[in-house]
Amino acid sequence: MTLSLFRLLAAVTVAAGVAWSGGAEAQDKRVRMQMAGAFPSSLGILGPAQARTVDLIRRMSSGSIDMKFFEPGALVPGSQYFDAVSNGSLDSAWTAAGYFTGKDIAFALFTTVPFGPDTGEFLAWYEYGGGNQLMWELHDKYNIVARNCNLISPEASGWFRKEMNSIEEFKGLKMRFFGLGANVMQKLGVNTQLLQAGEIFQALQLGTIDATEFSMPSMDLSLGFYQVAKFYYFPGWHQQTSIGQLYISKAKWAELSETQKLIVEQACKAQMLQAYAESESAQYGAMEELKAKGVQIRKWSPAILKAMEAKWAEVVVEESAKSENFKRIYGSYAKFRANYTIWREHGYMR
Repeated sequence: MTLSLFRLLAAVTVAAGVAWSGGAEAQDKRVRMQMAGAFPSSLGILGPAQARTVDLIRRMSSGSIDMKFFEPGALVPGSQYFDAVSNGSLDSAWTAAGYFTGKDIAFALFTTVPFGPDTGEFLAWYEYGGGNQLMWELHDKYNIVARNCNLISPEASGWFRKEMNSIEEFKGLKMRFFGLGANVMQKLGVNTQLLQAGEIFQALQLGTIDATEFSMPSMDLSLGFYQVAKFYYFPGWHQQTSIGQLYISKAKWAELSETQKLIVEQACKAQMLQAYAESESAQYGAMEELKAKGVQIRKWSPAILKAMEAKWAEVVVEESAKSENFKRIYGSYAKFRANYTIWREHGYMR
């Protein structure tokens, strides 16, 4: 899908939302809502995407949804967003389900899946393969209404101080890693930790960690990792598609009219289109700039990727045995992927 088409679809969605809200403006009461962000507003792509979500919801509702954005930690620490929305002390949070695997490892599957699908296939599972229903059901137990609200390009695999030539070289590394990919790295002997965006550079500079992954080239560039580590690896096998969610407390959601709920959902879909198009357009320039700064861009060898994928298969078996929710959700996802194979192999050039 071309960038211009993405923009056209987003514009149509916004226009439709404005039309809906215009007829309901007189009857919809004003609902005030605080939204805690997971990322600093200054962070490329993700920062503006949070503000865009708030702006779209406010404009599409003609101000009847009075949503206000707060920087990470301004209301409660980011690690506490889940509990705060769950108990109603926080109205909403713009975040990602994958941050809250302490509740259930199954939450990770709603953000990204190692060696998983590209954007079209992942969205197809969500919208037409049962993924949305599974996500809503799992969050509902915690009094959270979850709606997909962000979508970005594949991530890079990580920054390393030295060239990585064999799978044995991972053993003993200290590395910042997110999501289910961290489970794979642990099986390779890596000591993983999950650090927030603002903590990574200092940890890398001080040697608290030896390597890190975070996001796409444009965002990694803005965080300055190239100043400490010069070897930048691709592809991001752990995060080929990244999907984030808007969390709203069930009590606050109940304050919204049916029209307002629809506006929130459509605003999030418009935001996803814009964020994905923006992230796709920004990466080549960032990679050229990184190369000019002396960064060595590398691709994993087939042997290393094969070893990682084998470890991922072990993780699936282990987590399925521990979590019934993981087993059920991964089963739905895997079945959809298997059925999709004939289209993936024949419909797209590789």
